[in-house]
Amino acid sequence: MGKRREGREAAVQLLFHWDMNVRQPLEEADLDGFWQLRTANQATKEFATRVAAGVIAEQGTIDEKISRYTANYELKRISAVDRNILRVAIYEMIFCNDVPPIVAINEAIDIAKKFGTEESGKFVNGVLDRVKLDLNRPLRTAMS
Repeated sequence: MGKRREGREAAVQLLFHWDMNVRQPLEEADLDGFWQLRTANQATKEFATRVAAGVIAEQGTIDEKISRYTANYELKRISAVDRNILRVAIYEMIFCNDVPPIVAINEAIDIAKKFGTEESGKFVNGVLDRVKLDLNRPLRTAMS
């Protein structure tokens, strides 16, 4: 598994933990318990924590996108796994110029297939395909 993939998976798990339990600024949360359950090297921990903190900081914008493109669902009705996979992908698509949006989409679909339900990959793909239409940047290349 690639280092960034492992970091994205850890970020989704960290956000799931935050979403279900913590709900306070990440820098104030005691994440030692999480990292005891989810072992990772230091680089993965730093990447996952940075992504999760970015998602939390931009949660209003990200959740608005999710809500817009899942009109038949309330945000809280989307499974916590799918919701946090979408949050990570949308964060990377909008706020991480070093990640091509197509990479964020493909990674999210693969993570959804691994951690979600049988339908999660299709659901995540459908939402992110709509989000990518809003982007004003190249889809297949990173921006510097």
